[in-house]
Amino acid sequence: MATMSMDQDTAQVLFSEGATMVCLDVPEGTEFGIDYSSWTIGAQFKGVKMIPPGIHFVYYSARSKQTGEIGPRSGSFIEFEKKGVAVRKWDEVKEDLADDNVSDDDIQRIKDNLKELDRFLGPYPYDRYRKWVSLSNFITPELLDKLQPLSKRISSVTDFISEVSNTQTRKSQSTSSHTKKLKYSTDEIGTSKEINSQEVPEENAEPTSLKEAESKLPDMKVREESKIRFSLIPKQKYPPDSTPAEMTKYSIDFSYALESMLSISYCHNEMGILGEIQFAFICFLIGQVFDAFEQWKNLVHIVCASEEALTKHSTLFLNFISVLHFHIQETPEDFFVDILSENNFLTSTLQEFFSNLENMAPDNGLRNRGLKFRDYLTQKFKWDFTTEPDDYAPTIVDLE
Repeated sequence: MATMSMDQDTAQVLFSEGATMVCLDVPEGTEFGIDYSSWTIGAQFKGVKMIPPGIHFVYYSARSKQTGEIGPRSGSFIEFEKKGVAVRKWDEVKEDLADDNVSDDDIQRIKDNLKELDRFLGPYPYDRYRKWVSLSNFITPELLDKLQPLSKRISSVTDFISEVSNTQTRKSQSTSSHTKKLKYSTDEIGTSKEINSQEVPEENAEPTSLKEAESKLPDMKVREESKIRFSLIPKQKYPPDSTPAEMTKYSIDFSYALESMLSISYCHNEMGILGEIQFAFICFLIGQVFDAFEQWKNLVHIVCASEEALTKHSTLFLNFISVLHFHIQETPEDFFVDILSENNFLTSTLQEFFSNLENMAPDNGLRNRGLKFRDYLTQKFKWDFTTEPDDYAPTIVDLE
């Protein structure tokens, strides 16, 4: 693991008060990471020490013994207490770091002999700690309880289960897809006999149509305990019983949708929606969960397109600018080119946001902070926020 870069006083504080994560029986060559750093571990690796107390994201990927390829990434958010010790043990079957296979006696024995394990523990990469805090400072333990899967495990691969299939169900599907068509004739003594019969196909016969092929597929469902429990995005963006004018207004200005989310999901702490934005971003960028990227985009769009809410929730929007600033700053430039700019999502969404800010009073602090952020993005990425997006440009109709 990489060496740390910190002053002596900080090192002493973390050494005495930092948390420790002990990882037992992890195979050599496994990719292991915490927060913004990852490594390919060696044979003597037993975990990480000097972890700053707070919430961290621990993740790992098994390496195939046959091909040497790295498998899907799994991880979990863990709240480390001051001087706390978290123990996980590798499950060879699930290729997962679990805590349900560690007994209380094992944990106590490890705590009693922690000094002997010290030389097998890598130091937390403190030189990147500030970056991690900037990406996660609105994520609270209460928010994790709300958003994390019931299994507490976040995986880059969707965990599907299939409906139980048996011989009877397969026969019934086969029979319904192929109705037996029979033609009969009567011989001279009155006995019916079958001619030109079309037999029911074998169970493993090749399908003759796409619909038939789809009917043979197992009924796959996402395992309930593996789902990330993101907040629901309101489908209706305007209030009930709205006039046509209000429907038009709130289909452009998403303030009603934002207020709905704040009142339903974050009534006790409106900053929680910023925590969910950070949670989704980490799950995508570090956890490699693509669905989390979709949630991040949806939440960013709702906040950026909420003009009426700017004055009422000015502190929320000021913090939102900081959250988005760090997300963009800590992400490689080609990420936005390849994924975001290709569909013009971020530039068009931010253009809405900056346009809304420009409509505020010139001496407004939120307005000035936001426009400085616009200037920073223009300078760093050469993004143009002054040209009208093609989606909003007038359509020229050729009358001829």
